[in-house]
Amino acid sequence: MLCPTRRALRTRTETHTDLWRERILDVAEEHFRRIGYKKTSVADIASHLGMSSANIYRFFPSRAAINTAICGRIIGQTMQSAASIAQMEGPAYEKLVELFNQLHRERKNTFLHEKPVHDLVVAATAQNWAIIGAHNKHLAAIIEAIVNDGIDTGAFRVDAAKAARSLMNALMPFYHPILIEQGVRDGVDTEEGLRDQIHFILKAIDA
Repeated sequence: MLCPTRRALRTRTETHTDLWRERILDVAEEHFRRIGYKKTSVADIASHLGMSSANIYRFFPSRAAINTAICGRIIGQTMQSAASIAQMEGPAYEKLVELFNQLHRERKNTFLHEKPVHDLVVAATAQNWAIIGAHNKHLAAIIEAIVNDGIDTGAFRVDAAKAARSLMNALMPFYHPILIEQGVRDGVDTEEGLRDQIHFILKAIDA
């Protein structure tokens, strides 16, 4: 067991490391949003912070680790919004509608107005980064919790886990970043398509 002095020293060291990691990520995210992750080099990040590239690698083992951390930040914001919707008062049906509308709005607005961010999420999705798998599991858990609320109130009569997977699969074209981009480029009215699909799939799980 560590003595109090050594424990305090380790805590201060860990805090110092965490602060530097966050500073590096703040700068990296600013560059990613402005010029894109592909055009941002570790040297760019280091120069902005007044340090060497070698120092960056003291806090992150690779450039890929920085990319993943920034992607995690971006997706984390989406998950916070989703979790907030799940905690709202109201029928489960309304919460599911709001959740998928919110996912759609965020992903479509990111493509239209924050293309560098969209490109990072597309790369993570296409290359199946671990952060994407974790995100999908988290989203499935949020949807399942909402469906369980509906089961508890008698609104739904389904297996919650299976229903959550079915909802995600059926509505994927309206929140998957690659499919969102394809739909917009093809001139599809994605909002109308989402309304129709939500109505159809929720009718299928209605009690």
